[in-house]
Amino acid sequence: MSLPHAILTALLEKPSSGLELTRRFDRSIGYFWSASHQQIYRELGRLERDGLVRALPAEKPARGRRKEYDVLPAGRAELARWTAEPHDPRPQRDPLTLRLRAAAVVGTAGLRAELERHVRLHRRRLAEYEEIEERDFGPGRDAAADRLRHLVLRGGIAQETFWIGWLTEAVEELGELEGPEGPEGQA
Repeated sequence: MSLPHAILTALLEKPSSGLELTRRFDRSIGYFWSASHQQIYRELGRLERDGLVRALPAEKPARGRRKEYDVLPAGRAELARWTAEPHDPRPQRDPLTLRLRAAAVVGTAGLRAELERHVRLHRRRLAEYEEIEERDFGPGRDAAADRLRHLVLRGGIAQETFWIGWLTEAVEELGELEGPEGPEGQA
């Protein structure tokens, strides 16, 4: 996914100012596509310059007033084009898995505590997702848009469940490797 397409998606869901977009990214889209305040504003400028979004006219012009943006037909067409084009899966790049691989040659000192910390972080994220699911996707939320949003959320839930299971297994494996004498494979 790219930031311009994430912004187009968010604006089609609800016209917003840059500040509102930043807050929405923090609460929802940011769970799977993060962006800083500066990146969002910079991209809004590009999208406006490219004729994909426009700043809505203000009822009364005022200095310092936030511009609210909505998507122009060209922006909707670009998002539809991008949604339909093929994209190959990206290879995983996770520093934690690389650190586990490195531990095979330099030893496991300190790694178990880090894995346990990651388990706690993933459990916290899973709890957030489950809270969102309970709050936002109860009975009667079966419109196509709701079903697709829920599908994305269920993907996040499955991902967090995977990480918790895999990290728990990794912690147990490290415990076995460390044994009573301490970590094996120390350089």
